[in-house]
Amino acid sequence: MSIVVVQGGKWMARKSNEETKSNKKKSKNMKNDVKNENIKYVVIVESPSKAKTIERYLGKDYKVIASKGHIRDLPQKEFGVKIENNFEPEFQIIPNKEKVIKEIQKETKNKKVLLASDMDREGEAIAWHLSQLLDLDPQEKNRIIFSEITKNAILNSVNNPRSLDLNKVDAQIARRILDRIVGYKISPLVWRVLKNYNTSAGRVQSAALKLIIDRERKIFTFKPKKYFKIFLDHNGLIIPLTKENGKTLKPETINAKKKNEIFDYLKDKEMKVTSIEEKETFKNPPSPFITSTMQQSAVSIFNWSSSKVMKIAQDLYEGIETPEGSTAFITYMRTDSTRISEEAKKAALEYLEKNYGKQYVGNYINKGKKSNVQDAHEAIRPTDVNIDPEKAKKLISGDHLKLYTLIWNRFMASQAAPAKYQERKYIIEDENLKYSFEITSKKCLFEGFEKFWKSSNGENYFELDKNEKITYEELKFEEKETNPPNRYTEATLIKELEAKEIGRPSTYATIILTLLERKYVVKIDKSTLRPTTTGFVVNDFLEKFFPDIVDVKFTARMEKDLDQIEEGKNKGKKVLEDFYVEFEKFLERASKEIKNGELELNYESDVPCKKCGKMMVLNFGRYGLYLSCDECKETLKIPLESFGVTIKNKLYIKDFLETNLKINEENNKTGEKCPVCGGDLILKIGKYGEFIACSNYPKCTFTKNVNARGSCPNCGGEVEKLRSKKGKIYYKCTSCGEMFWNEPSEYKCPSCGETLFYRTSRGKEKLYCEKDKKYYELEKIKK
Repeated sequence: MSIVVVQGGKWMARKSNEETKSNKKKSKNMKNDVKNENIKYVVIVESPSKAKTIERYLGKDYKVIASKGHIRDLPQKEFGVKIENNFEPEFQIIPNKEKVIKEIQKETKNKKVLLASDMDREGEAIAWHLSQLLDLDPQEKNRIIFSEITKNAILNSVNNPRSLDLNKVDAQIARRILDRIVGYKISPLVWRVLKNYNTSAGRVQSAALKLIIDRERKIFTFKPKKYFKIFLDHNGLIIPLTKENGKTLKPETINAKKKNEIFDYLKDKEMKVTSIEEKETFKNPPSPFITSTMQQSAVSIFNWSSSKVMKIAQDLYEGIETPEGSTAFITYMRTDSTRISEEAKKAALEYLEKNYGKQYVGNYINKGKKSNVQDAHEAIRPTDVNIDPEKAKKLISGDHLKLYTLIWNRFMASQAAPAKYQERKYIIEDENLKYSFEITSKKCLFEGFEKFWKSSNGENYFELDKNEKITYEELKFEEKETNPPNRYTEATLIKELEAKEIGRPSTYATIILTLLERKYVVKIDKSTLRPTTTGFVVNDFLEKFFPDIVDVKFTARMEKDLDQIEEGKNKGKKVLEDFYVEFEKFLERASKEIKNGELELNYESDVPCKKCGKMMVLNFGRYGLYLSCDECKETLKIPLESFGVTIKNKLYIKDFLETNLKINEENNKTGEKCPVCGGDLILKIGKYGEFIACSNYPKCTFTKNVNARGSCPNCGGEVEKLRSKKGKIYYKCTSCGEMFWNEPSEYKCPSCGETLFYRTSRGKEKLYCEKDKKYYELEKIKK
């Protein structure tokens, strides 16, 4: 284990005696080797796929190996930060990474090491951790970075190494400690109040949750208002009413009385086209993708999750195996800058002129960075514009091809000329010029960038004669209602996080994934996000006792503080001290009130007790939320993903329960009959988890345990799902008594033929072979 201390604002490693002895010997050998004319180089990257791609471009003197992500971190089961000792972190080797580190140490022995992890803060921190474990001089120029994995970029970076950016490392360590303080200090308080160990509080995720909660409350309390949309239906053209006496008239302001007034006035008036305004307009091309806009577009167009977008983009950046070898297709995918290199711009313009003509060549100008943009990397673009979608089809397929095509089209659009339109605005008025109806005809004269990237409003061409008369019979109306704000989708939440400066490009997907995994938020279709009852309650707790943690502006200010550390304008230790002074006050208050039994969240629900009619109250139990009646002690389990809105001390959940409990009862029929009374057996969730019960309860009280999906691997008997005294799930065969921690499946391992078990990996259920220690995708095995 290595311990990190702060000296002069920098994080320095203090190693154990064993590390020191080992690394001194290694350092001596490496220093001697540097003088050797036949020196060999080892380049360390993060992922094996990236290593394979880079190795194509380096000569025989180079070997590229992978750290497989992070190698050290704060301990998993301990706080790991000594607040009283200058916020000293205790970094440990990540479990199961010992073998990787030994392999790296073996490969780098007597070699010159080049650290080539990603170019963001996280990547810089990984490089720093590697340098500490390998006892490399922090001032040595052994750090190489590149925004694209191409031959020129790799060779240029290898020939121009720099020393580690300790300001960037300082910022990343400060961020890690901030998140650890919030998570480890607040989460136990949330557990104690809600009695649920699956809940947590995160610095950035809590601010994002508040955005979703606030939006949902606006939707819930929204009261629709009726209004009338008035228009002319002229030869199939819908021409809206826009002005009254020259002033804009919004449809939302037209009530029934106003609608009747307008119709009464126009019933005997002559209407005609009074004006035609014609002009040429230009639509400017969009900027190339940054992380947030790439995620928004891919989520909207392909209905992917933001985490899937980033995974596919990571593959395209690191390299994919093709008939031509491992090839990288795009530049670095974690960026907030729209800047592109002169070399990339030149290549794009040459491609446009050669393939489409000089008229398609644009003049892209970077609009300048916003205050919250780090501008450390280029925009996301193809590494080679000549690999257009048609050529890419021969190299990649499926989701990789879809996302690459999107990125290629967006980049080429950004470098192309503006689109040119002819616009004609037709104004139709009554004889007294009191009411105006307007409609615009658009004819595309030159498509420009829209050859690659279609804008939302395309061509809409038609013609009206200036002398054309409009009759009263063409005057129509539609009764409408004002709509509540839309729920966030993954795409719109990312846009909002970016606008409010919450998090950074690399964190958007993780923020959403965490909220989903904690069941604070669920998806009600492929992308729309809706908060759960648990999400509301956790947000209420944080708003009441830790208002800064959920405050959007506070979270944005913390991001700026971290940026200043990276820029060398502040120190990690100082930012941590300033944060903890205020945070500790909230922490002490909350801890004291919990200890004294004063810290409680009390909600009366809108659900009446079936026995006495009294409104039930919300309770927090070991296995989740439930409603109870104070009068007759009747209880009602609330599903984990239930939708209940909290406003002040009231929980509105009746509509959800009435709808979903009936649906669930029908859907949860097992297909079996009760052996006692013949009723349908239904899967239910109780205090101790899932069980099977008779639908005729309380007349019939028959229950039994849930069976595993597969049979016993030893004897083929039925396997029951059980829960230990400590609440841990396990499985037991009813025939031979064999017990298993994982649920047996009905599938066999394609390699060894042994029974596969259901097991969760990275939040996704997969099949696992206990003999081969290998995971399989469920969909592939089912086929």
